[in-house]
Amino acid sequence: MRSPKRETRKNDPDKTKEDILAAATEEFAALGLAGGRVDAIAERTKTSKRMIYYYFGGKTGLYLAVLEKAYIQARTFERELNLEALSPVEALKKLIEHTFDHDEANPDFVRLVMNENIHQAMHLKQSKAIGDAGPPVLKTLEDIITRGRETGVFRRDIEPLDLHMLISSQCFFRVTNKHTFGTLFQCDLSVPDIYQRHRQMVVDSVLAYVTTDCSGSRWAAP
Repeated sequence: MRSPKRETRKNDPDKTKEDILAAATEEFAALGLAGGRVDAIAERTKTSKRMIYYYFGGKTGLYLAVLEKAYIQARTFERELNLEALSPVEALKKLIEHTFDHDEANPDFVRLVMNENIHQAMHLKQSKAIGDAGPPVLKTLEDIITRGRETGVFRRDIEPLDLHMLISSQCFFRVTNKHTFGTLFQCDLSVPDIYQRHRQMVVDSVLAYVTTDCSGSRWAAP
């Protein structure tokens, strides 16, 4: 009786690299650059350490490729929101909701950012691709702020960078502190009603800030 044919891996470099990046994202997010093992990534993707080194030049090169993909993917989603077609308030609301949902759905991205901060952005600084991915979100926020100021909806002068940090920090905290917060206060932040309540709270708090001037007077719809 003839033995069944063994399934062989198709020669598809792009698919192979995508599989490696996906496995490496989980490995580095869980264990960091120092703890992540290329051997483990090779085993999970049915490739070889030699092949990974061929594609990415080594462990550090693979880690940098993972960072680049994660950051660029986050920025790409923002560009697809078509915010310029919305009113300033609706555009800002949609951007906040997207950021909140993205961070919640991509905990590996959040962990990668945390790990890179431990390294003081040493690897991030080496990437032109990630550097180019940052300014567009500030340009998007600048456009929203400018339109909001021109229509009298936004009452406060605010820098796009500051607004980006305000939004990011509130969305980021839920993911970075999910387990400690949940343990200390005996709550599960992923429960739908808590999730939706916090999502609305972030939207309301940011909109309240940009629509309130320094005297405490808020914009009201006519």
